Amino acid sequence: MKYLLQLFETILRDLNVPDGIGTPIAIFAGLIVLFLVSFGAHWLTRQIMARIVHQFVEKTKTQWDDFLIQRRVFRALAHISPALIIYYTYDFSGNEFISNLLLGSVRIYFVGIFTLFAVRFANAANDIYQTTPYAVNRPIKGYIQLLQILIICIGVIFVIAVLINKSPLYLIGGLGAIAAVLLLVFKDTILSLVASIQLSANKMLKPGDWIAMPSHNADGTVIDISLNTVKVQNWDKTITTIPTYALVSESFNNWVGMEESGGRRIKRSVNLDMRSVRFCDKQMLERLSHFYILKDYITEREKEIEAHNKKLKVEEGDIFNGRRQTNLGVFRHYLENYLKQHPKIHQHMTFLVRHLQPSEKGLPLEFYVFSKDQEWANYESIQADIMDHVLAILPEFGLRVFQNPSGNDITEFIQQTSLDSKNNQ
Repeated sequence: MKYLLQLFETILRDLNVPDGIGTPIAIFAGLIVLFLVSFGAHWLTRQIMARIVHQFVEKTKTQWDDFLIQRRVFRALAHISPALIIYYTYDFSGNEFISNLLLGSVRIYFVGIFTLFAVRFANAANDIYQTTPYAVNRPIKGYIQLLQILIICIGVIFVIAVLINKSPLYLIGGLGAIAAVLLLVFKDTILSLVASIQLSANKMLKPGDWIAMPSHNADGTVIDISLNTVKVQNWDKTITTIPTYALVSESFNNWVGMEESGGRRIKRSVNLDMRSVRFCDKQMLERLSHFYILKDYITEREKEIEAHNKKLKVEEGDIFNGRRQTNLGVFRHYLENYLKQHPKIHQHMTFLVRHLQPSEKGLPLEFYVFSKDQEWANYESIQADIMDHVLAILPEFGLRVFQNPSGNDITEFIQQTSLDSKNNQ
């Protein structure tokens, strides 16, 4: 560079420009030439590197080099050529200030290049890892982000060291004095790091899991796990962002166990009017025997009851001392057989048809089974079809559903009462 400056100064002297003005003009012209050459070298390097690298990537069958291209890793390396040009031509003889400014700037430039390269390479490494089968259960995005933070922090330390003209070790040694401040500033990051390790080590969460966390209004699928946040896409397509450490410090439901079990729970109950429960007479039993899933049960049950009553010498019409079938008992057995023959009900998981505690709202009859189909829409359709059938078949057994009187019921009652009063008059 000093020869170029001498050339500019000679030209300016020949033009009778005073040295007090000619020297700054020569320096300014030299800087312009330096930056133009550096910019040209950067553009040329990018073009050559892009063609060579793209041709190489197209010929390879591996996918990892595609991620390096997508993350522009090689573009970061293209900055080395202008940095080298400036580094070897920064000497402006006779002007120490410009020389030192260029030297410091190019050192910071080098730090920025390698920091940018390392950050982009870490992103590409995470993309490559996502293609492996291990990424499904053990995401490393949080660790990658922590590594990037460390890389940037180291880069900042080197930049400060260049600016104050001190060794980086001098600054690193002084970090102990501000450790408390750093802990305070990066409190959330540190908590999230520990939480990420716990989530990954204990296999508590992974992308694709269905979780429910009412305290954060989250109910949907995990779409991203980063160092500081976990993104959940709710069923209404909204996105909920949860702090990573909240998933460890608070409780949440992970429905992956249900998805892996092969079944989804159906737990529904029907409140029956207890006044509609009664003993079955012969006519009712004969009529209910026409249900093919009840015929064998009613026949065997009647034989069993008849044998028991004979053993106790109970007369046939004695309803106080003998045993008799009830319409509720027959219906409960009907519902069990109906669900056992249902093609979409899992027969090897918990299977219950039971009574719950009676209350002022009637006697709850609950069926507790598992659907084979776990997809939400199909699951809802299955349990809706079962409830439809239960409500429709109840009158055949002489049972009524308990239901609080509505305005229409009260109106009909008043009208019927008025009509009866007129008829009596």
